[in-house]
Amino acid sequence: MSAKNLNFAPHFANSLPMIGIIDCNNFFVSCERVFQPQLEGKAVVVLSNNDGCVVARSNEAKQMGIKMGVPYFQVQQLVKNGLLHVRSSNYRLYGDMSRRVMSLVRQHVPHLEIYSIDEGFFDLEGISKPEVFGRELAALIRKCTGIPVSVGIAPTKTLAKIASKFAKKYAGYRHCCLIDNEEKRIAALRLTEIGDVWGIGRQHKQRLTERGIHTAYDFTLMRETTVRSQMALPGVHTWRELRGQSVFDFQPTSAKRSMTSSRSFRDDIEDYEELRSIIADFAANCAERLRREGSSALVVTTFIATNRFRTDTFQYSNAASVKLDVATSDVRELVSAALRAFEQIYQPCYAYKKAGVSLSQIVSNQHIQQNIFDTVDRNKQQRLLKAIDAIKAKEGKDAIRVAIQGNVQKAMRSEHTSKNFTTSLAEIIEVK
Repeated sequence: MSAKNLNFAPHFANSLPMIGIIDCNNFFVSCERVFQPQLEGKAVVVLSNNDGCVVARSNEAKQMGIKMGVPYFQVQQLVKNGLLHVRSSNYRLYGDMSRRVMSLVRQHVPHLEIYSIDEGFFDLEGISKPEVFGRELAALIRKCTGIPVSVGIAPTKTLAKIASKFAKKYAGYRHCCLIDNEEKRIAALRLTEIGDVWGIGRQHKQRLTERGIHTAYDFTLMRETTVRSQMALPGVHTWRELRGQSVFDFQPTSAKRSMTSSRSFRDDIEDYEELRSIIADFAANCAERLRREGSSALVVTTFIATNRFRTDTFQYSNAASVKLDVATSDVRELVSAALRAFEQIYQPCYAYKKAGVSLSQIVSNQHIQQNIFDTVDRNKQQRLLKAIDAIKAKEGKDAIRVAIQGNVQKAMRSEHTSKNFTTSLAEIIEVK
């Protein structure tokens, strides 16, 4: 059943400006559970690249005392004893599930700013009953995608982030917490530790704690001049937001400044052709993400690095950028540019542990500046890209690939990876 067929009626009317945030609960674990319901109620962790450390935990795993970032070998015995379930990171699955969640949100809000793979800010302009709206939105997302979410709503982004944490922590909020008056604002700030405030880093937390500032409310009682002298303008912005003054402007997703595809490899790579093919794969992944967002990039940067933890080998790292004549999302142009940058920095006789490709100066396809010296038939190019995307949508992501493109997954340790349930017909879930 599509979202449009659901009994979902936003409450539009004139109201005070409010900002909401949708936050997917334990997102990587939740994605795994959607297609593996046997993991519900079990302690589950998801590992980082190369199965190095824990990057996501279910609530049951948190209750066991498993900390974020703990090396996998320290909890491996729990897995062997059947007390803990483990999965390797499957970013193809997580990215597709994120797209599904955000597309649902986008259908029902005036504007959406995707902040991360599992979070997005949205505008509630004209919605008269934001709390009811937030609960209906959370229920809709759970029904259509299987992903549990928490919604925070407040006059500022920073307060909305705090509200979402309360919605996630306390069942009584029924997935949506609204901060819409002074009493709620002060109560929420008094219950929020200073280190849990969005924008307060570890160093600032330590300095503030030494000054006797332990909660977000304590922080708001400081003088603005003191905050400015201790934390500069970013600290003042956070201080104002906590006091209810909206400072951080709402940015559409198309305003994203950069994107990166990179990995650390399971084993150090010395072979030139292997590393070159992996660079091409990174660039192709970025191209796919650009087209999915309706954007193009003007600058392509390639970077490589040796294993800095090895003391028995020489160390080397470098990066180079190539600026294109016209912003593009064509995989051929982006791969070519990434490889040209790679040729500028590659040095033989080194064993490389990490590499990646970054795109910057990203613009919406509606705002691409043409170049009179451009020799590419852009209209013909767009028709070709649409045809390629249509084939990939039907036959799978790897149905069409650039010849030089390798497979970065083969260079990584991922012994516990689940299937690509939503992006590969060969791995689609089977119902028996």
